[in-house]
Amino acid sequence: MSESRLDLRGIYPPIPTPFDAQEAVDLAALQLNLEFLEAHPLRGVVVLGSNGEAVHLTMDERVSIVGSVRSLLPPERLLIAGTGCHSTRQTIELSLAVASAGADAVLVLPPHYYKSRMTQDALIRHYHAVADASRIPVLVYNMPACTGMDLSAETISHIAEHPAIIGLKDSSGDVVKLGALREKLGLGFQLLAGSAGFLLPALSVGAVGGVLALANIAPKQCLAIHQLATTGNWDGAQAIQTRMVAPNAAVTRRWGVAGLKAAMDLLGLTGGPVRLPLLPLEPEEVAELKTLLMDADILVSKP
Repeated sequence: MSESRLDLRGIYPPIPTPFDAQEAVDLAALQLNLEFLEAHPLRGVVVLGSNGEAVHLTMDERVSIVGSVRSLLPPERLLIAGTGCHSTRQTIELSLAVASAGADAVLVLPPHYYKSRMTQDALIRHYHAVADASRIPVLVYNMPACTGMDLSAETISHIAEHPAIIGLKDSSGDVVKLGALREKLGLGFQLLAGSAGFLLPALSVGAVGGVLALANIAPKQCLAIHQLATTGNWDGAQAIQTRMVAPNAAVTRRWGVAGLKAAMDLLGLTGGPVRLPLLPLEPEEVAELKTLLMDADILVSKP
């Protein structure tokens, strides 16, 4: 395992893709959302992930969004782009395209359409082929909720043997797996929690940060958990972590992208509509979400 030349330590919001009423990409809204995030010391952002509705975007839209975000993002902040496709060839093509558009690293979901044939050997060959071709570092993205596949520690360890594969975003919540990977692979392979719901437990076993949907609406709280934990104030970090559990669940596994976009709208950002077939939250769901955000002090009522 070679040491990484790209330091991933920190917090990354996986930003949603804002659409207008006609479901076209809304670049003006994207700029406003990024300006809000730039006011906080985040390490960077992730685009074209599940929260970015990447599966609802054309290939041209994906590359264009990467270029737009790079032009709006301060140069010192990392831009990580999701490029996982169902074929190795297409994943390589998209990875090369987003690198040319300004991405600093690619985040690659495993191919999962033919999941019964995605043996350990098939997955290792896929990731190594992508890493061989990529001009920028590669991160593995384990997200069982979307792929129906949960990559084992053994499989990830073999994938990580490639020197260009520098880390893992894990959204499974399996902290035991993360601890096993840290023990086996050392500090050269960087681990990122894939949800704010288990950020603190992940940090406790060696994760260096997180890619957190909640960081789009509560960057201050997510950054505080990370900062307090890394300086040894575990009690302080735990107090914030527990307050973030309910709002995080609301914008991830409960209401997903529609919930996150609704939360952004409530905070005065631009979440905007989702693309069909996703549907927006019902009014009563928005009202419940608003209460959750206020209870967690993410949304403060105006006098």
